Amino acid sequence: MPSYKYEAKDQTGKTISGVLTAGTLAEASAQLRASGKFILALQPTSDVVRRRNDGLRLGFGPGTKEVQNFTAQLAVMIKAGISLRAALEGICEQTEHPRMRKMLEQIRRDVESGKQFSDALARYPKTFGTLYINMIRASEMSGGLARMLERIAAYLAQQIETVSMVRGAMIYPGIIGGLAVFTTIFLLTWVLPRFMTIFEGKEHALPAPTKMLLALSNFMVNYWWVLLIGTAVGIWGLFMILKTAWGRLTFDKLKLSVPLFKKLFRALYISRSLHTMGQLINAGVPMLDTINITAEISGNTLYRRLWKNVLASVKQGKKIAAPLQSSPLLPKSVVQMIGAGEESGKLGEVLDEVSEFYARELKSVIKSVTAMIEPMMIVLMGSIVGFIAMSIILPIFKLSSIMAK
Repeated sequence: MPSYKYEAKDQTGKTISGVLTAGTLAEASAQLRASGKFILALQPTSDVVRRRNDGLRLGFGPGTKEVQNFTAQLAVMIKAGISLRAALEGICEQTEHPRMRKMLEQIRRDVESGKQFSDALARYPKTFGTLYINMIRASEMSGGLARMLERIAAYLAQQIETVSMVRGAMIYPGIIGGLAVFTTIFLLTWVLPRFMTIFEGKEHALPAPTKMLLALSNFMVNYWWVLLIGTAVGIWGLFMILKTAWGRLTFDKLKLSVPLFKKLFRALYISRSLHTMGQLINAGVPMLDTINITAEISGNTLYRRLWKNVLASVKQGKKIAAPLQSSPLLPKSVVQMIGAGEESGKLGEVLDEVSEFYARELKSVIKSVTAMIEPMMIVLMGSIVGFIAMSIILPIFKLSSIMAK
């Protein structure tokens, strides 16, 4: 039978601690309450915790989809009048993701031991995030956990949809680009060397484009390992650069300056930031915490700096709209609406409406970008294949004209 460490106050108010054995954490809690003790802390002994923590290292961590499913189920069960402990236990039994199940088991044990739900979630900040935890903490202070869970589930569902749309917009260009690279490598390493055997001894008569491609083909066939190593080093170097502050800033600036994609990323960052801020304000999270969380989840260094500047300004007693007026990252109309929302006391509602507008604009931008990329990639791929084909056909015409003379 497992053992549990506890810290509690007896009937005289004296703090005591010890170890007891029980079948479950709930039974241990019941034993302490039956003896007239007020529980301050109750948790398994180190051996049990060590085994459970070891189990959490197995497999991949739960993603946003698993968290959203858990939140939606919990909202329905809490709204139906089921206690938080029973709801967590029921969801835990139905969860198929192994790490998510272990997390929920630990959260349930923490709740049974007397911890606040938000504190139990804070054990896993990478899974639930500061926004999730702060919204739950706000609902614990004001009441209405079920409504808050519904709000969080809807927020996560929208974020999942947004990420899915952006990824979907990148799939087609990625496929076409990959086919272009594969086709080019195939033509240069297999087709061109076999075709050029008919021109052996006549290399001086080949046109310049053919000579260039032939040299590139010979290099790829004889020194393919150099290309592989160079590609691997290049990818590794790019990842290392992106981990630096300068590299991340440069990449974030690039995303907002590339003509075809800047409108897409701009709509994405504005929608995400304003939606997050609106949800936090409506949830009753303190304004300073709201702005700080918005900065952290903005997804772009430039927008993160913008919201950090807003945070510093608000700490000095200024309004949110004041530092936004001089920034090119937000349209003037959005800044004006934020200012109007502050003046009327309906900032949360205004932010929700603006974020919904930019969410719709994001969908429209994704469709237009995808429609523009499709012909561009086809033209690019056709140009590459056409150039290689021209370089192969040109020598035939040139030698034919020489022989005719």
